Amino acid sequence: MIVATVLVTLMVIPGLALFYGGMVRAKNMLSVLMQVFVIFSLMAVLWAIYGYSIAFTEGSAFFGSLDKVFLAGVTPDSTAATFSKGVVIPELIYAAFQLTFACITPALIVGAFAERMKFSAVLLFMVLWFTFSYLPIAHMVWYWAGPDAYTDAAAGEKATATAGFLFQKGALDFAGGTVVHINAGIAGLVGCLMVGKRIGYKKESMAPHSVPMTMIGASLLWVGWFGFNAGSNLEATGTAALAFVNTMLATAAATLAWSAVEWIARGKPSMLGGASGAVAGLVAITPACGFIGPMGSLVLGLLAGGVCFWAVTSLKNALGYDDSLDVFGVHGVGGIIGALGTGIFASPALGGAGVYDYVANAVAEYDMVSQVISQAWGVGLTIVWSGVVSFVSYKIVDLLVGLRVSEETEREGLDIREHGETAYHL
Repeated sequence: MIVATVLVTLMVIPGLALFYGGMVRAKNMLSVLMQVFVIFSLMAVLWAIYGYSIAFTEGSAFFGSLDKVFLAGVTPDSTAATFSKGVVIPELIYAAFQLTFACITPALIVGAFAERMKFSAVLLFMVLWFTFSYLPIAHMVWYWAGPDAYTDAAAGEKATATAGFLFQKGALDFAGGTVVHINAGIAGLVGCLMVGKRIGYKKESMAPHSVPMTMIGASLLWVGWFGFNAGSNLEATGTAALAFVNTMLATAAATLAWSAVEWIARGKPSMLGGASGAVAGLVAITPACGFIGPMGSLVLGLLAGGVCFWAVTSLKNALGYDDSLDVFGVHGVGGIIGALGTGIFASPALGGAGVYDYVANAVAEYDMVSQVISQAWGVGLTIVWSGVVSFVSYKIVDLLVGLRVSEETEREGLDIREHGETAYHL
């Protein structure tokens, strides 16, 4: 779990920062690096103060309690449940592992309004969104009493009644399709619509200033994602190995699918496309990785690569929004494909692992239709919840400090105007 936590940290700083940084113009490189770096730091602090408590203590179906604010009671001796009866891990490392998820999710959003939002507005928005969107959805999807509470049917019902709302609905999300990707993707879409398009969008060249940086960032994301997905199993078991292999295969398949579709559609496969395809595959496999089989992961990856390419080209053009780095097209759409696909490919008939029944201590009989409905609950509620919280949060920030930098700042670049430095002295 310590290694997995380090790997997720690597995904954000430097992985996500370089992936995004390479895609903006040179004059905005440092602004993106700074946003990701400082958001990571800010969320880490908020997680320790109140985030962990609200997400991972028993409260209502939507929010936890304040029992563990300032990490009260989280000591070297306290433990957290895993997914096996009688097996626990130190609560401190569980809290730290979950901290990295709480840090990367808000950082994903910055790609949607890159190159035009005030640094102060970005930070203020992230505090509001983390508190009212990330934490409740993490609680709804992932909070439960743990396997040891499921001693018999009655105890199981009682334990489930204390779990998060979407957990009670039976929604499966192994490592964050709803909590991380759909949640951030919707916040990004709302953000780019409310902040408005970049000056010169569709008229001036806004090509990535460093595709090699983006490739390095995507590669670090791929490497770090093994911590994200395999680490979410919380134990070194066969399921962690399954999550690991699925993560490898889905990502490879999505890279090939995106590149092939781009080659057919545009006549040339691009490095930027290959890197985007890899991230789309990583996103789609996230909710499914511990539930589906390796062949299911290949199919999911192929779907994600093709559909996300369509989302960032045709869909984006048709709807006319300026999502600078395609947060919605990759994370939002990829997360929806993965969350719904989990309900299909988790079926043991399709090589999946099914769903474990902790009362019977065996894999339960699988009902694909009801599972897909459960998955749709997760997708639908996350879209609505994140959409509403995002809209209100951007409005509040706009009233307090204003969302957008001035036209001159945007033309000169956020690096010099907002941070007083430049990425390159050439």
